[in-house]
Amino acid sequence: MLSLGALAGLSLGNLSCTRRAREEFLQKHFREMTEADKAAVIGRLEAQYQQQYGKAVRVGTEPAVPGTLWGYGLDLSRCIGCRRCVYACVQENNQSRGNPQLQWIRVIRLKKGSLINLENSEHYYDPATVPEPGFMYMPVQCQQCENPPCVRVCPVKATWKEPDGLVVVDYNWCIGCRYCIAACPYKGRVFNWAEPTLPPQEINPEVHYLGNRPRMKNVVEKCTFCVQRVRKGRYPACVEACPTGTRKFGNLLDPASEIRYLIEHKRVFRMKEDLNTEPKFYYFFSA
Repeated sequence: MLSLGALAGLSLGNLSCTRRAREEFLQKHFREMTEADKAAVIGRLEAQYQQQYGKAVRVGTEPAVPGTLWGYGLDLSRCIGCRRCVYACVQENNQSRGNPQLQWIRVIRLKKGSLINLENSEHYYDPATVPEPGFMYMPVQCQQCENPPCVRVCPVKATWKEPDGLVVVDYNWCIGCRYCIAACPYKGRVFNWAEPTLPPQEINPEVHYLGNRPRMKNVVEKCTFCVQRVRKGRYPACVEACPTGTRKFGNLLDPASEIRYLIEHKRVFRMKEDLNTEPKFYYFFSA
């Protein structure tokens, strides 16, 4: 978000830019917007993206579906470390390519039998060699905590938990202080140190205001379980991309959902449960 000093420094020759910057600076918090406010903001963003990327980008504001609490399951017995989930996530969520390169999913390689010793893990391995004998793979991303420490520390309330359990960020309110990054015990957030690199031909034009819309320099971003997809009845991109059926997703409030079945019938665990963050991301072994 621009400072008043930056606004004052804009030239008269950039009147439309000045007006847009002023509107952005005075924008209300997303949760305080009326439908008319949202329509005005979405119109401004879509015009901005059209000019920036040369194609029509639809910015959605779909709310949480009543009666849903999204949960994720990951079968460590099946993951082969191919990182296709990472690549699908980058493409779907308009993450920065090249310099800087940002990824919301980290795939950790561990020696079998060393799951409790994550300090000796690594995520800089050659995906062309997987699966490797004697190793297992553990993808890690935002755990969508029910008690998220990142939300508590944000001084401007730019991040919060939605009714369907998704922890989201309003990039227009984020001031880049990175308190949330320090508070997250899962390294689930990344920071844009420079202007993101997103080639126009690679942009995904179907975005959500609280999810995969193009970001800007000096803001924090994170996985949202593909809010732009799940609120339309679709699976997250990483679930669809997984070639081994490792990833499971569903409504924790639905007794007939696959995620509820695996929680009730598999050997499940959550990362760092002792911290009382109550992640909605469950790891399990099917074999």
